[in-house]
Amino acid sequence: MARLRDIFGNPFRPVAFSPAWRTDTALTLARTMYESREFSAMPILADALQDAGCDNTDILDHCRNPKQVHVRGCWVVDLVLGKA
Repeated sequence: MARLRDIFGNPFRPVAFSPAWRTDTALTLARTMYESREFSAMPILADALQDAGCDNTDILDHCRNPKQVHVRGCWVVDLVLGKA
């Protein structure tokens, strides 16, 4: 169930993602995590997104939740990379 939540997020609460949040830092972090399949930098991605103006609690909480399982296909990483 945790992996499904990581891939699809909450289907009952769609998230709007602003292209302005795709800074060089956010893109580099997301690309590195996607390619390496190592997601320990998710809290740093949250900081980068917040620095870029992201105030969406679903996105930021997903990245910062220490109990969240992250896998390739993570909905937040995919949003940053423009895959979703």
